[in-house]
Amino acid sequence: MSKQIWKPGNMLYPLPAVMVSVADREGHANILTIAWTGTICTNPAMVYISVRPERYSYHMIQETGEFVINLTTEKLARATDYCGVRSGRNVDKWKEMHLHQEQASTLRYAPLIEECPVNIECKVAEEKELGSHHMFLAEVTAVHADEAYMNEKNKFELNQTGLLAYSHGEYLGLGKKLGTFGYSVKKKK
Repeated sequence: MSKQIWKPGNMLYPLPAVMVSVADREGHANILTIAWTGTICTNPAMVYISVRPERYSYHMIQETGEFVINLTTEKLARATDYCGVRSGRNVDKWKEMHLHQEQASTLRYAPLIEECPVNIECKVAEEKELGSHHMFLAEVTAVHADEAYMNEKNKFELNQTGLLAYSHGEYLGLGKKLGTFGYSVKKKK
């Protein structure tokens, strides 16, 4: 197999495509789309988002120390893209994308996006200035899961929500299940 060598860059794909909801202390809420996000730690539950300082929402996160990571779905693909390419300085993304704010349970300012199947409430623990992006490391203070995806055994069926991923400039549905954790080493019956 022949491969080209490229300059150093970020080619770690696919990534989750999430909408992050924020607000300032005056209650002006905004949504920004982020693919640079992930898990840091299980106990305590911690996540991160990386945001360019020139983004409209950046100062809101700095000011309040909170944000909500809202998981997106194939049905929300257009809204996810729109909230990533339009600035809240110029447009009300909530209104334009027909999205609705829902009160968070542990946060004072940042709202949840009602249409998303999972909302992860976050309080900033630390900000790291890393270059083009600053990373907000945050403690997860609450998780909201849409009851519509609870099965008869009260198990949340996250993979039935139609989750959205981002890979090299494209939005993708996650597709079909190929296996479960540990399937490669399970003994056959």
